[in-house]
Amino acid sequence: MSSEPSIVAEGVSKCYYIYDRPQDRLWQMLWRSRRKFFREYWALHDINLEVHKGETLGILGRNGAGKSTLLQILTGTLQPTAGRVAIKGRVAALLELGAGFNPEFTGRENVFMAASILGLTNAEIETRYNDIVEFAGIGDFVEQPVKTYSSGMYARLAFAVAAHVDADVLIVDEILSVGDIAFAQKCMRFINAFKERGTILFVTHDIAAATKLCDRVLWLDRGNVREFGPAKDICDHYMAWINGEDDSENSFRIGRSRQKKTREGMATSVVTDPRHELLKASDKANTIQVFEFDHNANWFGHGGGRIVDVVLLDEDGKRVRTLTGGETVTLRIQAETEVDIANPILGFYIRDRLGQNLIGDNTFLSTLERKIHVPAGGHFEARFRFQLPYLQPGDFAISAALAEGSEAQHIHHHWIDDALFFTVLRGHFTHSLIGIPMLGVEVSVT
Repeated sequence: MSSEPSIVAEGVSKCYYIYDRPQDRLWQMLWRSRRKFFREYWALHDINLEVHKGETLGILGRNGAGKSTLLQILTGTLQPTAGRVAIKGRVAALLELGAGFNPEFTGRENVFMAASILGLTNAEIETRYNDIVEFAGIGDFVEQPVKTYSSGMYARLAFAVAAHVDADVLIVDEILSVGDIAFAQKCMRFINAFKERGTILFVTHDIAAATKLCDRVLWLDRGNVREFGPAKDICDHYMAWINGEDDSENSFRIGRSRQKKTREGMATSVVTDPRHELLKASDKANTIQVFEFDHNANWFGHGGGRIVDVVLLDEDGKRVRTLTGGETVTLRIQAETEVDIANPILGFYIRDRLGQNLIGDNTFLSTLERKIHVPAGGHFEARFRFQLPYLQPGDFAISAALAEGSEAQHIHHHWIDDALFFTVLRGHFTHSLIGIPMLGVEVSVT
C-alpha cells in the first residue's frame, strides 16, 4: 500500500430538502431564503477520510446510513452540500444495477457507451470488446436490448465493462449480491487481483467479505461516522451492534477489555498422533499450538449468562497445548447462568486471521427432542467432537456463543470473540482454506 492518497474527503456533508407538497417548491422559489417551505434531511454529516493507493476500504451501515450517498459524491454524480472531494486517477463505479445503461440499447451499444464514459476511446473499446463479452458470459443476449436482461445479466455486463477500463479506483456498491455463484467468484478473483494495483471502495452487508477483502472499514450510522479503523475490529463491533439493536429492555452490553495478547511463556505439551506418522515425520507436519482461554476477550450480549471456559481436549479428555491437523478433538464450552434460561444454545466458529468462518456448529439440533432449562446460577456445558481439518499456517481463533431460543429466533446472552487462539506452524497444502483428511487416495496406471 502506497502512502500516496487516491481519495481524500474533507468535511463532506449532504443535505436534502424535503417538501411536503408539490406546490411548496414553487413557493420556495418565490420566497427564496426569506422563508422555508421545506424540511432539511442531512444524509451525511462531516465525513473525513483518506484512502491510499493500493488500499481497500469497506463501508458498512444499515439501509439509510448514507453509504450510497457518499459513493455518489465520491464519483462526482452528486455534489456535496459542504466539504470537498479529491480523487486521483480513473474511477470505475458500480453504484447500482445497470447504472449508466440505456434500457433501449443493446448490450453491445451499452458497452461502447459505458466504456466511453469511463474514458476509453472507440479504438480501445473495439480492442477489448471480445474480452468484455467473454467476461460477462451472457452469450447472444449481448445483441438484445438490456431491458430484456435479468438482474444477473445486468450485473455481469456492468462488471465486465468496469473490469476492462484500466481504472485506478474501483467503487462497488452491493452489485455482487446479484448473479450466480460462478459470476460472484469470477468478480472476487478480479477484485483480489485489482487490489494489487488499485484502490477499492467496497459497500457490502456481507461481514465476512468485508473482513476478508478490506484493509480498513468505515461504519456509517445515520449519516455520521460511527467508527473507522482496521477491518476486523470494526466488523466485530458492527456485528455486536446489529445483534443488540432489537433489545427492548436495554440489557444488551458490549465488553472490550482484552489487551494485545502476548503468547510468550505459555506452556505446551506434545500430543502423539500415531495415525499420521508419515506426515508428522515430514517437514510439513500440520502442527498446531493452542493457547489459553481468554476471559477478557471482546464480547457482547444481554448478560443472562456467560461462557466461563473454552478448551480443546484430546481423546483421553485432557486439555491439549499442541496437536496435529487430522486428529480427533473435543471442543468443550462451559457456561453459567445469571437468570433462568429456557432452550439454551451453545455454539462456536473457527475463524482464520481475516475473520472468515471456516467451520462452526451449535447444540440446537441436539436438544430438539430433549428440552433443557437451566435455572439462574446453574452450570452447563457442550462438547463438540470432530476430526480437526488440516489448516493453512497462520493464526486462528475460536469464537463461542451462548444464546436462548431457536436457530431462527434467539437472543445472545454472551458472544465472546477470539475466546481461544491457536497457531498452525506448518502445513502440507497451499490452495484452499482448509484440507480434510482423506479416507483414501488411489492411483492406478493402465
